[in-house]
Parts: sequence; C-alpha cells; structure tokens
Amino acid sequence: MKSKHSHAEQQTADPSLVSQLQQDHIEEISPWKETLSSLFKSRLAIVGIIILFLFLVIAIIGPLLTPYDYAEQDLTNRLQSPSSEHLLGTDHIGRDIATRIIYGASVSLQVGFYAVTGALLFGTLLGIIAGFFGKWVDMIISRMFDILLAFPSILLAIAIVAILGPSLENALVAIAIVNIPIFGRLVRSKVISLREEEYIMAARAQGMKNGRIIFQHILPNSTAPIIVQATLSFGTAIIEAAALGFLGLGAQHPTPEWGRMLADGRAFLQLAPWTLIAPGLCIMLVVLAFNLIGDGLRDALDPKMKH
Repeated sequence: MKSKHSHAEQQTADPSLVSQLQQDHIEEISPWKETLSSLFKSRLAIVGIIILFLFLVIAIIGPLLTPYDYAEQDLTNRLQSPSSEHLLGTDHIGRDIATRIIYGASVSLQVGFYAVTGALLFGTLLGIIAGFFGKWVDMIISRMFDILLAFPSILLAIAIVAILGPSLENALVAIAIVNIPIFGRLVRSKVISLREEEYIMAARAQGMKNGRIIFQHILPNSTAPIIVQATLSFGTAIIEAAALGFLGLGAQHPTPEWGRMLADGRAFLQLAPWTLIAPGLCIMLVVLAFNLIGDGLRDALDPKMKH
C-alpha cells in the first residue's frame, strides 16, 4: 500500500503534468489574450498599429494645434509651396493643406467606422439567418447577395449615391450597402459549417430555442473571421469613400475629405504637386495600416498559423 501511495504522489507531483494542466487552463480562460499576444509578435502588424495610432492622434489632437481653419481661404497665398508657415503648402484657393489633412483624417476614419459597422451588423444578421434556417430563406438571401456582388462595388456605390444624391452621408450608406454581402456570405458559410456540429445538435435535443443557440453558440464561434474581415474592410471603405469624393459624389465643399482634396488638386499636378501628394499619401498609409493589422489578426486567429 505504501508503494502504491508513493507512486500516486509521484504521478500527482509530476512537474510536466502540472505545467501542461496549467497551460491548458490558461488557454481555456484567455483565448483573446493569446490572440493579442500572437498579434503583437507580428512585426508588420505592429507597424500597422503604429501608423493607425498616429492617424488617430492626428484626428483627435490635430485640430487643437493648427492655427488655421480648414475652410479659411487666402487668395493672396494660393498654391504656395511647403514652408514654415504652411507645412504642406496651400491649395488653389489658399487653404492650408496640413489643416485640411488633419480634419480629413477624422472624416475618413469616421466614414470607415460607420460604413463597416453598418455592413457588419446587417451582413452578419442576414448571414446567420440564411445559414441557420436554410431552405427558401437561404435561397432568397443568397440571391440578394449574388445580385449585389454581380456589380463592381464602386459602380454600385456610384449608382446608389446618384439615386440618393451626392453627400458624405449618402456615400457612407452606399459603402455600407456594397459591403453587406461580403460579411453576409462569410457568416453564412461559417454558420452552415457550425450548425451540424455535435454540440449544436445536443443543444437542439435538449430543447434549446433557436435564438439562444444562435447567440450563445453560433455567433461566438463566428467572431474570428468577422473581426478579420471588418479590419480589412476598413481600408476598402476608406478607398471607396475617397473614390466617391474624387468623383464629386461624396463629401462636398468645404468638407476636408482626402478624396475630394485629390479631385481639387488634379488640375494643378504639374504646377503644385504637393496638393495631391499629401492626401494621396495619407490614403495609402491608412489603407496599408488596416491591411497589415488584418493580416496579423488573420494569422493570430488561425490555429494552423499558431502551431
């Protein structure tokens, strides 16, 4: 008996076994902490986070530091090259480009946030309904997605804005609509793969209602691809907003939107190239930041990449 008891104590005190149990417990209770840890191990993702953080600081603090108003005109100083007085020069009616870039950061980031949030909410809802209930419900919603995806996103956005009227708010609505099927089809495919899992079948056998199954089991297990797609869609939404602004269908004067600034400066490309370089570079950097973060999140949330 003594030898058996001693052997049992030795097994219980096995350091490798205790370490493995502790590790399994940590992974079970803090999956998002592990994801963030994996994300910050990616150098490119860190670069994206730094770039995005700088633009957020510019959008929040910048308007308090600039001595100019974004709509202030000074025709005597039109098309001035960058100087100590105007760090990024002035545009064709004498407005300070640096000030308009600062205010434009807030406009572009807000457009991306609201457009992606709207597309995410409606797309996720429709995708869950289509994937979970199937049959004729799935057929109707899937055909709606197919119709929206049949058109190039920018052309569909132009058509929607042309119907609603050119404005920043209508451009936001158009961008949200063209991104709904992207989230919808992603969530639908994930739900179809989850609804046949054993724990879902067990929940149904126990009499759990559909709403509870969706919000307690289906939706939590679908968050990873949704988060990655939302991050990538931020960059897409900013590009689409800039494209609509460039075509005169988005933000209207004197709103300092980067795409609109590109449209205003295109006539002065050879005479004053700084009027295009600054807003174009900002669009590129913000979109690059979101793409880098999205790629980092995709790798951090993919179990195969973790191993």
